[in-house]
Amino acid sequence: MTLEQFFTEVPEAAAAFSGGADSAFLLWAAKEYGCRIHAYYVKTDFQPAFELEDANRLAGMLGIPLTVLELDILSVREAEENGQERCYYCKKAIFSRILGAAETDGFHVLLDGTNASDEAGDRPGMRALRELQVRSPLRECGITKARVRERSRQAGLFTWDKPAYACLATRIATGTKICREDLRRAEQAERLLAGMGFSDCRVRLRGKEALLQVTEAQMCLAVERRTEICEKLRPVFETVVLDLAAREPSV
Repeated sequence: MTLEQFFTEVPEAAAAFSGGADSAFLLWAAKEYGCRIHAYYVKTDFQPAFELEDANRLAGMLGIPLTVLELDILSVREAEENGQERCYYCKKAIFSRILGAAETDGFHVLLDGTNASDEAGDRPGMRALRELQVRSPLRECGITKARVRERSRQAGLFTWDKPAYACLATRIATGTKICREDLRRAEQAERLLAGMGFSDCRVRLRGKEALLQVTEAQMCLAVERRTEICEKLRPVFETVVLDLAAREPSV
């Protein structure tokens, strides 16, 4: 099945929009092939501010209506407790919130941006989507991540080379209860590093210590600017540690 065929069969739908490359391309494709699409972004403490900024920018660029929904994700006990199944409970809460709003708005099909390169298996988040009967057109039509990026570049979408971004909850070790202050510290630290020219980096929380993970391409930059990094992060963390095992770039 092609995307054009998919959207011929599904002429109107709601779409979960994260502000990332996959869901951005999904919105473009829906509009390109004549689907009446409405985007929904769920704002939680697990998402950094720039994701919503990107979502608003992209929706405006495409002329697609965007509804921003609020969700207190830490009121979901299993998400707050941060166990092995955190992603399942988080996804289920987020997509249930969208489904409720979409039904009220008259949409009976919900789409997400999972692509054909995503390994479904029994991943907790994917299980939640299956249970809620969320459809993934990119996956169903065999559109890989590489294809998403190439077609997004051709379409002029600014998200075409945007790195994948795991939610802020992943900065906190599994089994450690999540609090808003820790999420805020992780977001603040990564924003400061972005301002210094770092991209696709992660700041993992280890109590009052920050573990900085950068790609191989930026390892030398991290070492060269270690003094400045420590000065900028000192108001947030007592200690900053650099992981010498370079992180794999996000795809």
